Amino acid sequence: MSTELPESAVPPPNGAGESSSAPTRRTFIATSTAVGGAVVAGGVIGGSFLADPEEVAAAEAPPSSRVSLTVNGTRRTVTVDNRTSLLDLLREHLGLAGSKKGCNAGACGACTVLVDGRRANSCLTLAVRLEGAEVTTIEGLADGDQLHPLQQAFIDEDAFQCGYCTPGQIVSGVGCIQEGHTGSAEEIREWMSGNICRCGCYVKIVRAVEQTAARK
Repeated sequence: MSTELPESAVPPPNGAGESSSAPTRRTFIATSTAVGGAVVAGGVIGGSFLADPEEVAAAEAPPSSRVSLTVNGTRRTVTVDNRTSLLDLLREHLGLAGSKKGCNAGACGACTVLVDGRRANSCLTLAVRLEGAEVTTIEGLADGDQLHPLQQAFIDEDAFQCGYCTPGQIVSGVGCIQEGHTGSAEEIREWMSGNICRCGCYVKIVRAVEQTAARK
């Protein structure tokens, strides 16, 4: 028996029956890519896809808030970046450079201020969280030309050398006295341990705090 199929039953080779004008897969992809690129480029060049410059600036601007607080007895209202620390608010916005930026990580105490009468590392305190708070810095301790008793004690005891840590030491000492942690030299050292003096004036610092506390 013959196994040959009649000529009409043999399937034509791939593509043999397709019109020569039909696009191939490669041609279709290339054409689509070219047309799509032209549309995007035209839109960007024509400006139809570009956002308004003011909208772009608003989108890129960091979030900010308005905060009102009392600093050294004066009410201050400022608008700041939500990430602004109290230390940067004092130094950069209010011009109060007495609080020093040492480690900027809450480890040295050079930036110590009083917030509602309690000691705080201003470098770790967000300014926007202090709505209505009362802040006292080294600039706010003296009464006009009359130094605070602890400021005078630091001078009398020569409790500083380079002076960089001194503002934070004094403010922390005032807080320590107000908190009642001056029962002994050991207690003062414990409660002042967050303030580092790289010059090593700890003995005289403790003595100044002791003498000021004793006069109260």
